[in-house]
Amino acid sequence: MPQYFIFHKPFRVLSQFSAEGDKQTLSDYFPRVPKNIYPVGRLDYDSEGLLLLTDDKTLTHQLLDPSFEHPRTYWVQVEGAITKEAVMQLAQGVTISIEGKPYLTKKAKAVIITTPPDVADRNPPIRFRKNIPTSWIALTLIEGKNRQVRKMTAAVGYPTLRLIRYAIGKVTMEGIEPGTYKAAGPEIKEILLGK
Repeated sequence: MPQYFIFHKPFRVLSQFSAEGDKQTLSDYFPRVPKNIYPVGRLDYDSEGLLLLTDDKTLTHQLLDPSFEHPRTYWVQVEGAITKEAVMQLAQGVTISIEGKPYLTKKAKAVIITTPPDVADRNPPIRFRKNIPTSWIALTLIEGKNRQVRKMTAAVGYPTLRLIRYAIGKVTMEGIEPGTYKAAGPEIKEILLGK
């Protein structure tokens, strides 16, 4: 029977079990992880939020294969007071660099979050500049290029300060504190795939 875990990856943790220098890895949070459990995709070392771990190879394929266009929602804190025009650009698609070549991102959903999300403080906190405001946006993508969100916000003039994956499909990190996880039953597959 496949196993599923929903993990809230903290900042500065690698999305892997194998050691790499003195960086924290998933092994620091799953000391007795069952065999053949792996993260579905990855979150960068400096990103936070929802990470799904499973031994269900079929589900992993459906979530990672770009042809399925599976939605992932990110909460993004950016430097500056982001404009509606910049958010519209993100939604329409922007040109970023992937492996040194220009790439036009697929259409996305992008909205300004007017009240900052209720998230745990980051350790260490983001840099604070008294004279430069920050904004939060929710960005839902159906693709996952390397460092895509950061490249997209930079392309419209608003560098990413903090990046949190809030949801994969309809599964969210709601109620899961950073560094903790919960086991999920087989019904998660239907929720993830929107069936």
